[in-house]
Amino acid sequence: MTELQITLRRSVIGRPQNQRDTVKALGLGKIDSTVVKPSNEAIRGMVNTISHLVDVKEI
Repeated sequence: MTELQITLRRSVIGRPQNQRDTVKALGLGKIDSTVVKPSNEAIRGMVNTISHLVDVKEI
């Protein structure tokens, strides 16, 4: 199964609460923090919500 490497590139300051919650739920904290998550529909939906804040790479 493929995995996604998700890196937070932009700040969540001034963003709507649902985007802040999504970033936190993915386990991202500070800018340039990176997590590896399985590629499934739930994770892809979360990434789609904050796509303008993160960089995503399939590994």
